[in-house]
Amino acid sequence: MMHDSVFIPACFTSATKPSSNEASAITRSGQSLILSIYEANINGHHSTITISWYKTFLLHGFSVSIVGAEGGNQNCCEVELKPGWFRRKQGQKYITKNGETIGVAWDLTGAKFDGQTEPQSDFYVAIVCDAEVILLVGDQKKHAYRRTGCRPSLQDPVFVAKREHVFGKKKFTTLFKFHQDGHFHEITIECTNSVRHESNDVHDQEMAIRIDGELYVLVKHLQWNFRGNSLINVDNARVELCWDVHNWLFGTGLRNAVFVFKSAPLCISALQECSPSLSLSSEYTKEEGYDANGVSGLCLSVYAWRVD
Repeated sequence: MMHDSVFIPACFTSATKPSSNEASAITRSGQSLILSIYEANINGHHSTITISWYKTFLLHGFSVSIVGAEGGNQNCCEVELKPGWFRRKQGQKYITKNGETIGVAWDLTGAKFDGQTEPQSDFYVAIVCDAEVILLVGDQKKHAYRRTGCRPSLQDPVFVAKREHVFGKKKFTTLFKFHQDGHFHEITIECTNSVRHESNDVHDQEMAIRIDGELYVLVKHLQWNFRGNSLINVDNARVELCWDVHNWLFGTGLRNAVFVFKSAPLCISALQECSPSLSLSSEYTKEEGYDANGVSGLCLSVYAWRVD
């Protein structure tokens, strides 16, 4: 489905907008970066917690940052898994926020990465404060509670969004769950030259987006349709897919395209942060049933950096 006025939604908070530090990090060719963003309550204070996993040729690690509802400075904790430290993949560090001591505990001893930037199984990362586990990521939950000696929080954290930076030439792949309790789907984005017009020696480019190998979107004449959106159904859920590949086609050097996968209902509270050139008409909002108050839905933003 194509519309004259299309958009890429910002997902709920400014925490989903790339920071200057993040922008600096991702320009190092070959580095993969994945950020998972959560909203949580820390001793009565509403906070945004971001867990970032990164991988380069020499380093592999993660960091945790916490920002309060009032904004201000980020409180960060970083853990690097250098090659010589493979036997020491567990530990605990501390962050001070609003006068509270917040612990970051992890165990990656048996973690299985399966070639991915973030671990896929057999691990945990726990955020603890005042004898409560505020946020727990990973499948080793019982182990985490036992090791930290903390009880689960009475208020569950809310997963807000995932943002991923990937590098490639023509093909980009990532994994995502469209439901909190669903399974991972493989998303593949591929740009190809389809037809060569001999008269002016120009290649007509196409872009294919597949989920678990099945073709969901095929964009022809990409040089004309470099921004757009489509509604697709995955796991019986309506998913809004938006793209902006203008930089791919008309930029120079290391450049990125933006793709957003957002399960309904969609958030339109802070438009144009991912791609300022896009806009949203009020008629389109009404037709598609968006909630202007920003009702939660799962969101994946992919920044695909093209390396020629």
